[in-house]
Amino acid sequence: MPDTSSVTQGTRPVESVQDGMPAGWPRIFAVATITIGLSMSVLANSMTNLALPYIAHDLAITAESSIWIVNASQIALMVCLLPIAALADIIGYRRVYRVGLALFCLASLGCALAPSLPWLIAARVFQGLGGAALMSVQPALVRAIYPRNMLGRGLGFNTTVVATSLAAGPSLGAAVLTLASWPVLFAVYVPLGIIAFALSERFLPHTTHVHRPFDVLSAILSGFTFGLLIFGIDGIAHSHRPALIAAELGGAAVLGVLFVRRQLRLADPMMPVDMFKRPIFALSISTGSCTFTAQGLAFVSLPFLFHTVMGKSATDTGILLTAWPLALASVAPIAGRLSDRYHAGVLGAIGLTTMTAGLVLIAMLPANPSTADIMWRLVLCGAGFGLFSAPNNRLMMNAVPRERSGSAGGIIATARTLGQTMGAALVALVFGLFDFSGGGAADAAKAALWLSAAFAGSALVIGSFRLRLQR
Repeated sequence: MPDTSSVTQGTRPVESVQDGMPAGWPRIFAVATITIGLSMSVLANSMTNLALPYIAHDLAITAESSIWIVNASQIALMVCLLPIAALADIIGYRRVYRVGLALFCLASLGCALAPSLPWLIAARVFQGLGGAALMSVQPALVRAIYPRNMLGRGLGFNTTVVATSLAAGPSLGAAVLTLASWPVLFAVYVPLGIIAFALSERFLPHTTHVHRPFDVLSAILSGFTFGLLIFGIDGIAHSHRPALIAAELGGAAVLGVLFVRRQLRLADPMMPVDMFKRPIFALSISTGSCTFTAQGLAFVSLPFLFHTVMGKSATDTGILLTAWPLALASVAPIAGRLSDRYHAGVLGAIGLTTMTAGLVLIAMLPANPSTADIMWRLVLCGAGFGLFSAPNNRLMMNAVPRERSGSAGGIIATARTLGQTMGAALVALVFGLFDFSGGGAADAAKAALWLSAAFAGSALVIGSFRLRLQR
């Protein structure tokens, strides 16, 4: 049973939050705190991708080796999401978030000072650990900050933060690299993290804790399962030996079965498989996974379509690609507010229908479309995704007890990361099948977009079953 007694901050007792913080400046500063942390974790990856050529040149490493600068953080993030989320239920979301901020700042400083590739990879691993702490408890903190009748609004705002960070990442990274060297891309997170850490001490809410031991064996099984899975997916994307890919994916499957079987035997599982017995949660997480896979497919294939196939310049391609996240950022807060009043399943169905239609229309673009023809289709995709995302997260968070919000947040973050990773791997697979470098670029890009539309359509079908369930 959760601890419902008050917790202490110094000598002053602070009551555990049960249904949101009072309106006013405390809530505003609490939201600002998690906004800064969430923005840092999203921007770190998008801006690092942009800096890889510069890092490879300065550290005198190959382009293939520089990919590990991205992979190191991605693997650490994926491996640690579920264990950290489970730990947060035990020791508190506020504490885990603050540790994540501190670790992210120190790791960012380590990245900025890195004299060699091994140093930079090690620092990126710790940055991934900090990012996992920030991302895994973020939905639980939103639930603690906003009252139940405003939860959709809070989740919609956070979706806007993610979308805005995705849209701004390449532009901000390019601006920084124009004025300074790549270490500054990492150093900027240090003062931001210090500000967020100071705000968190005063404004982040205390929440109830669950009295149970931390299951180390489950953490190990979870880590190896998702680690091997990411290695296998990455192997597909980079054309590793089939035998190695099969061994990695097979090992992930075996360890995954052992992990799930252990969770079924535990009274307090690390991955709360009992949540999947709740139809609304199972359907929502499956819908979300398919949608993020569709988004991953589109985000990776669209630059190739615009730049390689249509001959757009890098600047024009960047401008075109901002249409999706900007539309998402515009619609998400509205969708969040609507989900507090209307059935989230209906909003999700409208959003996924819009997103699927947009992807189909992009896949059917003529050979030489105008900028306007491209932009309005991307706006459809972004608006549809925005209309789906916040209501879907609201359904999932409200489907679980408050004291298990951390575990639910870990599952949501894991599904999102895994879906995006799977989308990128599927693009690499499709490009290989269509001989992208041998003249089949147009067919390959279109095939990836059709596959993206298929995943979005599958999400629509799965999510539609929620309309039969109670809100």
